[in-house]
Amino acid sequence: MADRRRINGPPGATIPPIYENGDASLLKKKQVRTRPADEARKTYLKTGVTPSASGSAYLEVEIPGQEGVSGLKLSCTVHGPRSLPRSSPFSPHIILSTHVKFAPFATKQRRGYLRDPTERDLGVHLEAALRGAIIADRWPKSGVDIIVSIIEGDQDRERSRSQGDEAWDLMNVLSGCITVASAALADAGIDCVDTVAGGVAALVRDSADNGKPRIVIDPMPSEHDKIDAACCIAYLPSRDEITNLWFKGDMPDGDMSTYFDLVQEGIAASKQAGLVLVNGLREAVE
Repeated sequence: MADRRRINGPPGATIPPIYENGDASLLKKKQVRTRPADEARKTYLKTGVTPSASGSAYLEVEIPGQEGVSGLKLSCTVHGPRSLPRSSPFSPHIILSTHVKFAPFATKQRRGYLRDPTERDLGVHLEAALRGAIIADRWPKSGVDIIVSIIEGDQDRERSRSQGDEAWDLMNVLSGCITVASAALADAGIDCVDTVAGGVAALVRDSADNGKPRIVIDPMPSEHDKIDAACCIAYLPSRDEITNLWFKGDMPDGDMSTYFDLVQEGIAASKQAGLVLVNGLREAVE
């Protein structure tokens, strides 16, 4: 039986119709990437935002061309390490549990309160990325919970769903989850071999380049005509190791050099995110 005392909103965002003979100022102009291909967006990172948790962090990514307006917003809390229940089997290393959840209002399409397969996949990738950085044998018979809340997704809300593929936005979401979770782990005092950071590189096509493919880092789908492929990389800079690589898209047949270039640019994007991570942790200590 439906709750008559509550007025629920529409399940998806609605876009008002704009007629051809209407006001031209209401038409949404396509965004054009003005920053260089090897430059990421400005990122804000702060730790210690949740006092009740063992460690916490908050991350924002600014929308290019709109000063002070943020697109992607993530919050992460770390609970633990704490002892496992008596009924759990013995474990010589720490048990890592990751939980990624979109807020109901985070995207244009309203999210449910239970985790869907997309959120579970993000949690699996996040666990693989962090497992390679944590020194697990220092915490036997213990467990740690890492919870990432996506307050706002990396989407252009003023564009309709037909004007972009939301699957590419998940790449930027995962890279932000990796970076903010690494900052929260450091804030919780959990031993790691290095600070892992996430970065994204994509093979895009634009009409300004006559449809010629080129590789850019930290892409926004609304800034490009088409994205052929993208990869999200979790990278340990001091050890020069990749802990997780998520690739999606179509590459030219027999062209392995483009694939390797895409991975290298993803590593470069991870290094830029790592600098933001290190500076944020340094400011928290000072």
